[in-house]
Amino acid sequence: MSKNPSEIFENLFVLEAANNHWGDVERGKRIIQDFATVVRVNNVKAAIKFQFRDVDNFIHEEFKGNQDIRYIKKTEATKMTHEQYAVLANAVRKVGCIPMATPFDEVSVDLCVSLDFPLIKVASSDINDWPLIEKIASTKKPTIISSGGATEKSLDEVVSFFEKRNIPLAINHCVSLYPSEDYQLELNQIDYLIERYPGHVIGFSSHEYHDWQSSMLISYAKGARTWERHIDIEYNGVEVSPYCSLPSQADVWFKAFHKAQEMSGGSSSHRRIISTAETKYLDALVRGVYAKKDVPAGFTVDSENFAEYFKLAVPLRKGQLSTREVINGMHVTHAVTQNSPIFIDDVDGPYNSEPSLREQILQRGV
Repeated sequence: MSKNPSEIFENLFVLEAANNHWGDVERGKRIIQDFATVVRVNNVKAAIKFQFRDVDNFIHEEFKGNQDIRYIKKTEATKMTHEQYAVLANAVRKVGCIPMATPFDEVSVDLCVSLDFPLIKVASSDINDWPLIEKIASTKKPTIISSGGATEKSLDEVVSFFEKRNIPLAINHCVSLYPSEDYQLELNQIDYLIERYPGHVIGFSSHEYHDWQSSMLISYAKGARTWERHIDIEYNGVEVSPYCSLPSQADVWFKAFHKAQEMSGGSSSHRRIISTAETKYLDALVRGVYAKKDVPAGFTVDSENFAEYFKLAVPLRKGQLSTREVINGMHVTHAVTQNSPIFIDDVDGPYNSEPSLREQILQRGV
């Protein structure tokens, strides 16, 4: 891991496999393999995340075996042993991804530690679960929290809690609607989180299902630098939830990320470096200085006589002064005939004495 633990969050994709393994190690390995292929092709940094629950104690005795409560039914149906999770964790590492999990109870935090997961996730539902949060913080592992449904007070408290313990924390904007309609995404909340919690990586946990490009382009431009989506595969006839992305859809998502990087360019903290190609293009549009009438040697240029003796027109020629270089008090050193361009050797000033400036003017234009 980097000497700066927070760097693990930068441009990180969290692929939320959740319990879509359905308790089947082979299905889990197939999910890992299929998405790892897309990750590798797109050259992105990705974690494959599971959900851990100590099922025997997570569900109250009176409700075990209950088929009417969907959460309980799926939790029991997808139960895995520690050994099975270890197999999946090793499979994630083998394909070059980062293994991680969302633990929903304290015993599951211990499982994350025993499997040596470098990251832990706090679900939106648990942002006020302080026994769980304190247990997670005790590991000192970099943590991602999702903010779905959280009040400002709750967010302030949990962020402050991690800050005081010097634990790297990323904060995901999240709308806990599964699936989410495009109009429900509230992507302006990324701006809010960046403003309110400076120094933290802000991300976007996404559950929309119509479009795998637009929210990436917008969220990246707004400053999100970690992303999460639920993932699944079409395998053995198991129905895929609409908020889950298939490998082909993740491929579109990753490519949108690269497009967002390409279009956004470099740092937002300082002025960009202007490329030679852009400078050359703009130089071709700049007007050059021409003599409107004969100009004698020793003539002093000022704002009052400029319009009478000079005109500005395209094209700009190599070595010619442009509208950018006209300054009051400039002296013409050689007589210039009507309609002739004014070159740097025709005037005094910094254009001749400064080698880099001279070279720039000599090289631009036609």
